[in-house]
Amino acid sequence: MKFMGAAATVTGSNFFLSSEKTGLMVDFGMFQGKPEEVELNSVKPDMDFTKLSGVILTHAHLDHCGRLPLLARYGFKGPIFMTEATKALAELVLYDCAKIAKEAEGRSILYTDEDVEVILKQVSLVEYDKRFDIGGFTVTLVDAGHILGSASVVVEERATGKSVAFSGDLGNTPEPLLSPTHFVNKAKVAVVESTYGDEIHGPREEIEDLVKIIQKAEREKGTVLIPSFSIERAQELLYIFDQLKKDGRMAYETPVFLDSPMAIKATTIFKDFPVLYSQKLKDQVKTDDPFDFPGLMICDSMEKSKQIKNYEGTKVIVAGSGMMSGGRVVHHALNYLEDPKTQLVFVGYQAEGTLGREILDGKKRVNIWRSQVEVKAEILEIKTMSAHADQEQVLNWLKKIEGLEEVALIHGEDLARLVLSEKIHQELPDVKVILPIINQEIKIDS
Repeated sequence: MKFMGAAATVTGSNFFLSSEKTGLMVDFGMFQGKPEEVELNSVKPDMDFTKLSGVILTHAHLDHCGRLPLLARYGFKGPIFMTEATKALAELVLYDCAKIAKEAEGRSILYTDEDVEVILKQVSLVEYDKRFDIGGFTVTLVDAGHILGSASVVVEERATGKSVAFSGDLGNTPEPLLSPTHFVNKAKVAVVESTYGDEIHGPREEIEDLVKIIQKAEREKGTVLIPSFSIERAQELLYIFDQLKKDGRMAYETPVFLDSPMAIKATTIFKDFPVLYSQKLKDQVKTDDPFDFPGLMICDSMEKSKQIKNYEGTKVIVAGSGMMSGGRVVHHALNYLEDPKTQLVFVGYQAEGTLGREILDGKKRVNIWRSQVEVKAEILEIKTMSAHADQEQVLNWLKKIEGLEEVALIHGEDLARLVLSEKIHQELPDVKVILPIINQEIKIDS
């Protein structure tokens, strides 16, 4: 097994599993954050593409699927396996990525719409818990509970029975929108995310946190600015605002601007897969749309986005990107960061090297489009809204795996991986833990 991404980095998910003349790839995600990591996106992976029998995509976040269109350029013509919901979301994400690169000045274009179109024709849809073959391997996808359609992957070498479980990104179960994370029953090696390996999320009190934030904005006629990931997080926020308006804990007239074309489209896709919802959400959609409510303003054009600043009084703005590394939220940051009545609310992970991370780490003056902007807004973080498992949830996932001998920690910064590694040593003393780096290979022995 070769670790070609998300090893000593959080992003760029990419792993190659090979056996004699056959091999498979798990994820081909984009590197994000630090400039030296972003440069890796244009570097062809050091692997034998002639051995590649198939590709498996765990889910549709950019750091897991963002480089898939490059496979066609590398000569890969085989199948790419994923769930139906993941395909719907990945199509949205990849076309958007190609569009942004085309429109951005000075940004290298990794691939075009035509590359996306080619790679989507190679997609093969698979269902959860249904075994299928790739070369000399048998593969099963298990519901990871992270975002719509997300999966953990169990790969078994048919000739020897040796097996590897790739966690993908594990969900912060229980969460309001999706069914719970499912466990892997058996594997020799687990490749598991460690994004929050050094943290415990604590009780899920995000609704109460948002009530306090919104009611303060309503008293002061201020702005609540929420950088949000378009997939899952934006839908969860809409769901919460719907509940708060029904309960009378958010003023009927307070507007919520959904200012993200991708989030708007992702919400439409979300409505197509009620079978993946949590039981509570399944019950609600029988009689009500949980993603629509009085005061919801859909900003599906740049003109509507620009008009937001002309709206006086209390307002809530939900805009991408989630790490403030681009998108319309950067425009709003320019308009509102210097206003002390603004509450900037982070509801997801902020990678090193992003504007969101700079602000969250306490930087008082930031550079936005060559302008120095003072950060006078109140900076808040709601960690319990993360779609990622915390330390306890990852440990619980590992403990359910029968026959586990070795764990590789990926998708984590150094501190998170070290802390989680020590916890695994304490609670699973017979399990070997490795902290792989980019292009490191390990042999899975009999």
